[in-house]
Amino acid sequence: MIKNYTLQQLPEIAKEVINYSKHKVLLFYGEMGVGKTTLIKEIVKQLGVLDNVSSPTFSLVNEYCTTENKKIFHFDFYRIENEEEALDMGIEEYFYSNNWCLVEWPNKVENLVPLKSVNITITQNSNQLRTIEVINNE
Repeated sequence: MIKNYTLQQLPEIAKEVINYSKHKVLLFYGEMGVGKTTLIKEIVKQLGVLDNVSSPTFSLVNEYCTTENKKIFHFDFYRIENEEEALDMGIEEYFYSNNWCLVEWPNKVENLVPLKSVNITITQNSNQLRTIEVINNE
């Protein structure tokens, strides 16, 4: 799936990402400031989280609970030095928990992400549009 969108279309794009995704581990790629966290906030909202959602830049992971009492994990690996840090926090248990795992900067833990995951790449266009590409990995 490849689409161009504006910030006003974010709720629609978030729903499409959820519906298109065959797996619950979503890997978000894109430059700093492109809108990864903004999209994640909308996805989490669409999945039924009422809490305030923010990027776990320093804590590495935030846990949210949906209105149906299901867990969603939001990771930000921007500041991690090596994959050992992710292993120490039990990353594999999160990834294989069958809960939604939304991962910013997955390139920092590329050897640890499940093969069955979803790559989401966001790019900023010059005309205030963003392009999103969603690929289901088998």
